Amino acid sequence: MMRILLLGGTGDALKIARRLGPRDVYSLAGLGKVPGDLACQVRVGGFGGAKGLAAYVQAQGIALVFDATHPYAAQISANAATAGASAGVPLWALRRQPWSPQPGDDWRIVDDWAAIRAALSAFARPLFTLGREPLAHLDEIAAHQFWTVRCLDDHPGHRRARVVGARGPFTYEAEQVFFEEGRFDVLVSKNSGGQATEAKLDVARARGLPVIMTRRPALPVADRTFEAVCAVLDAIDALRAAADAPRWGRT
Repeated sequence: MMRILLLGGTGDALKIARRLGPRDVYSLAGLGKVPGDLACQVRVGGFGGAKGLAAYVQAQGIALVFDATHPYAAQISANAATAGASAGVPLWALRRQPWSPQPGDDWRIVDDWAAIRAALSAFARPLFTLGREPLAHLDEIAAHQFWTVRCLDDHPGHRRARVVGARGPFTYEAEQVFFEEGRFDVLVSKNSGGQATEAKLDVARARGLPVIMTRRPALPVADRTFEAVCAVLDAIDALRAAADAPRWGRT
């Protein structure tokens, strides 16, 4: 039976992992909670770059590498592409379509933390949905600002910041309440795509709030690319069926 290595850490990756079997491996970088309800093996930690990943793929008899990491995990995706090519193993990838600005949106596109800080100068109560990155900058908060940082896990916070540990999906109604209570005047977001966290953009639009949006990094080309989890699951089922089908040879 063929063996799949799934590179994950996202909600979509977890949905795929729940379809995998005992020989397959679900790999997590180490952040967040390790799910305990999977039939597949779970591996936590890095591989040591592209060379280490290629060596693991070859040593473990992996027949397919599937990249379902976050759209901003560019280095991991690059390592997966290099490792797959080196090991002679196909790379499949889930590539969520990015969000696009809608009528009434006020998006300010930025590329790095310095640009985020510059774009924030006119605001007092930003909401960050960038993951853990803002936590490294809590001591840089301007005197006129109070930050709210929403990420996967709780954090002690700071005298001028509130850190909220929460995992999507988030509903529009819940986001309305969250924005109202936080009195945010700007949203800072990655362009992650998908429906799980899109409601924050709808609420920002309804409230007339600007969105400071970080530009997506370029990702490598995969041998096969999917935009939806349902298509991934169908393709994996078809691949397994083909791999398990009897092959009639000459007698």
